[in-house]
Amino acid sequence: MQGRDHVPEPQEGAILIDGIDIQRLRRESLRRQIGLVLQQSILFGATVRENIAYGNPKASLEEIVAAGRAANADEFIRELEHGYDSVIGERGATLSGGEQQRIAIARAVIRDAPILVLDEPMTGLDAESQAKVREALNRLMARRTCMVITHDLPSVADADLVVVLEDGRIVDRGTHADLLARRGRYRDLYELSQQPIAS
Repeated sequence: MQGRDHVPEPQEGAILIDGIDIQRLRRESLRRQIGLVLQQSILFGATVRENIAYGNPKASLEEIVAAGRAANADEFIRELEHGYDSVIGERGATLSGGEQQRIAIARAVIRDAPILVLDEPMTGLDAESQAKVREALNRLMARRTCMVITHDLPSVADADLVVVLEDGRIVDRGTHADLLARRGRYRDLYELSQQPIAS
């Protein structure tokens, strides 16, 4: 059953979802189970409605608007010239970074996948945008298995498990509190992240 349809194998061990080795799943089946919010949102030169509906092409306008609200995007979308029917330009060129992220979050909301992968979703956003994106992400992450890839250590303080990677290898794992108590690499990085930036 090897082939283009299947998921690449890990170098060691196995990756299980609900006790099932992902090697037994078809790639398309696995993809349907995962929602993504990336550091650099992937947006298309299409309408806001179409960009959100990419997460679920069968979604109604009502569902798209509900996803926009859940992502803290509805207000700014309605201020666009044509609202949800506004064309946002290739890569969301007509939107700010925070607005782009909230469209990507709305897409993940409408996808409603049980697994959510967040890859540096706050990088490069100003404080106001970060607050709006963080609030939307907190709603999105509820009742889902989430993998958050980040250098923003305070953002993972509530995680059930934090895995610390260095040079592509796992160097520690535990809760935020456990890792701080161990006084290892995680604590060093966390303390560094808490220092004010010199001007």
